[in-house]
Amino acid sequence: MPLIIVGSGIAGLTTALAAAPRQVCLLSRAPDSQDSASVLAQGGIAAAVGPNDSTCSHLFDTMRSGSFHNSKPAVRYLVEQAADALNWLGNQGVLFDREGDDFHLAREGGHEFARIAHAGGDASGRAFMQALVGKVKQASHIHWHSETDVDALLLRGNSIAGVRAKNKTGDTEIHEANDVVLATGGLGALFSATSNPPGAEGVGLALGLAAGAAVRDLEFIQFHPTALALGTNFQLPLLTEALRGAGAILRDEHGRAFMTGRHPMADLAPRDLVARVVWKILTKGGNTFLHAQHLGDAWPQRFPTVLASCLAHGIDPRLEPMPVTPAAHFHMGGLATNLDGRTTVPGLWAVGEVACNGVHGANRLASNSLLEGVTYGRRLAMRIKQENVSSNTCGTYCFAERGLETSPSVQHYWRQRLWQTLGPVRQATDIQKALAELQQFGKDIGWRQQLAICLLQAALHRRENLGAHWWAESVDIDKKFALNTH
Repeated sequence: MPLIIVGSGIAGLTTALAAAPRQVCLLSRAPDSQDSASVLAQGGIAAAVGPNDSTCSHLFDTMRSGSFHNSKPAVRYLVEQAADALNWLGNQGVLFDREGDDFHLAREGGHEFARIAHAGGDASGRAFMQALVGKVKQASHIHWHSETDVDALLLRGNSIAGVRAKNKTGDTEIHEANDVVLATGGLGALFSATSNPPGAEGVGLALGLAAGAAVRDLEFIQFHPTALALGTNFQLPLLTEALRGAGAILRDEHGRAFMTGRHPMADLAPRDLVARVVWKILTKGGNTFLHAQHLGDAWPQRFPTVLASCLAHGIDPRLEPMPVTPAAHFHMGGLATNLDGRTTVPGLWAVGEVACNGVHGANRLASNSLLEGVTYGRRLAMRIKQENVSSNTCGTYCFAERGLETSPSVQHYWRQRLWQTLGPVRQATDIQKALAELQQFGKDIGWRQQLAICLLQAALHRRENLGAHWWAESVDIDKKFALNTH
């Protein structure tokens, strides 16, 4: 019986490749991996391979960015496997940017050292995924079903028995398996401003919840502080953190460098803090800009993706500052797993952004997400190959269904509401009103709105300020944080 993997981002493809020689049935909603956040990733992979750097430093930076809410064993495994992850990607055909024989390493927010290995300048995700997609298509043990939407998990008793899906022609398919891996990514597309692709709606989280899987840390949603502000646009181009690592500065409309003095790392402070500061300026009617004109002729080679995005919207970053806004970027929470990727439902596994083993804590460190997908995808594959693959078809199965669909207008409305209530700075009264509104759906509630309830309840339950979860009522907390980190 094959291993079923749902999702074709970096975590799903890594798991599929590393699972050889076990037969794999790979199911993805989009053609190839076009609707994957991994493709859009600009930064790269963090690894302590530079001079004077160490895995201890990488571990500390990860824990500090996560407000020390992280699982230390999960972080230790991540950073100790990082160099090997780079080698594995190289063996899959990834051509990293180099300085002589060494990796060209960039610095990003929250990192003490330049440790971000990248490919194609700021097109790392696309370069990584092109290499992995090529390998997957060549692999005889992987059978890829694209444009296939999994809408239910099969349960026999309390154990996984497979999935139900609709294929590209709209026909329903049943795929039986003893083991199903969810690698479906995050949920940024539940918000009205996001760096994620439209398909990042929390599909895997909804499936896992329907099957009774435990979840953790759902309230921790990271907002990238520097998405290109494009008015009412839903999906926003990202302005990679590596720009600030290369000297770009955040300023308000008066030219004030507003991160100076707020944190020892200034513009390279952890994402949660920078996003809150940008959010507060914008909500008070101000404007925020990223100034990177100093890069001049280096733009086309170092940041071709950002340059192309800006030029496509009438902005030339070589000559003028770029308007920025926070955007929903990464979900630190998800289906609760151990370090092998095992959920609380027998036979159900999760890896990548849909999973939560505690590695990111309350706020993810820059360029640790692709690293997580590779590192923990390989670990899950290694563990699952040790599982008993004998067929167990005794008894009937039932469907753990994702849930109801809703109209585009309802989805649009709730993207706006979640942006207002679960953004970088939150108010309890707003969350309570949103929950009361959602309760009115009754049995007709859609699966996306059901996820919204879970997120809102998790946020309301956590009364402390921690990482990406921040209450507006604590107006002086940023100053206290800055003082405590000196």
